[in-house]
Amino acid sequence: MRHLIDIRDLTHEEILSLLDLADDIMAHPDSYRERCRYKKLATLFFEPSTRTRLSFEAAMMELGGNVLGFSEAASSSASKGESVADTVRVVGCYADIIAMRHPKEGAPLAAAMHSTVPIINAGDGGHNHPTQTLTDLMTIRRERGSLENFTIGLCGDLKFGRTVHSLIAALTRCKGVKFVCISPDELRLPGYVKQDLLSRSGCGYTEARDLAEVLPELDVLYMTRVQRERFFNEEDYLRLKDCYILTPEKLAGAKDSLAILHPLPRVNEIDTAIDSDKRACYFRQALCGKFVRMALILKLLEEAGK
Repeated sequence: MRHLIDIRDLTHEEILSLLDLADDIMAHPDSYRERCRYKKLATLFFEPSTRTRLSFEAAMMELGGNVLGFSEAASSSASKGESVADTVRVVGCYADIIAMRHPKEGAPLAAAMHSTVPIINAGDGGHNHPTQTLTDLMTIRRERGSLENFTIGLCGDLKFGRTVHSLIAALTRCKGVKFVCISPDELRLPGYVKQDLLSRSGCGYTEARDLAEVLPELDVLYMTRVQRERFFNEEDYLRLKDCYILTPEKLAGAKDSLAILHPLPRVNEIDTAIDSDKRACYFRQALCGKFVRMALILKLLEEAGK
């Protein structure tokens, strides 16, 4: 059974193939309207979500399939103490494919070890978020025309940001990508990410504290919010939450071709005045998420023989 738990479960060639399929779905949606007729997607979200859950549901519906599931742990048998393994064994009796979000790192992997249907990791704690990464890659490729030879700035919460960790894992396999990691000391990229992904791949990277100072050299800026739910100490969150706010004034020295991405939700780290700037890609990015998830659902169901 093929699952997607980590973006590295896919080869670089498979990623490009999925992006090609997503582009084709976006260009020719009517050709895919009935591809998942009579199929069911279960969305098991043990943690709150807006874009990821709704984009999965919209993706399945636009493929002609149906959706069932829950949007919080309190409305599932997890509140009664049921294990993830038992949950997916049961849900696999009712659905053809499962998208799971869980606050604990490794929970989707544990689910995959017991599931009779494909599992898609829709985010596990501060660990992985592979479908957001596919969304990011599709957006970058559509905005720049290529996934090669550019400099990307990763800004904000690099310590707990699962979207950042997954994106780095994917882009280290692309030719000529350079990374600028912008964060306060307390939220720097974890050592294992720098060692296992960046250093091992030979990709160039630098670390910085000042966003305005490095903006002129960036081709892509990936903003992230400081995640309140990942902090154990409210005081630390309040001290760090406003450390990076992108404003029109700070963009003055940036390239006209800069692509600004954000996995969303946004709190205040991107001034709303930037939304009308042609370089703001984050709402186009959210749309890409639906199409890339459509492509992934089709691929996993096909490989499962469903």
